[in-house]
Amino acid sequence: MDINDLRALATVFTTVAFGAVCVWAYSGKNKKRFDEAANIPFADEPTATDERITGEQK
Repeated sequence: MDINDLRALATVFTTVAFGAVCVWAYSGKNKKRFDEAANIPFADEPTATDERITGEQK
C-alpha cells in the first residue's frame, strides 16, 4: 500500500462523509429542530405586549 492508495481511500471516505451529512441535513425528521434553531436569534426581540414598549406596568 503506497501513498496513492491512502489518498484514494481518503477521497472515498470524505465523499461518503459528505454524502452522509447532506442526507442528515436534508432529512425531513430534522426539519422541526432546524426551524426552531433558525428562530433563536429572534427570541430576544421585544413584542408589543412587553412592558418596555407599551410603557405599562403589570
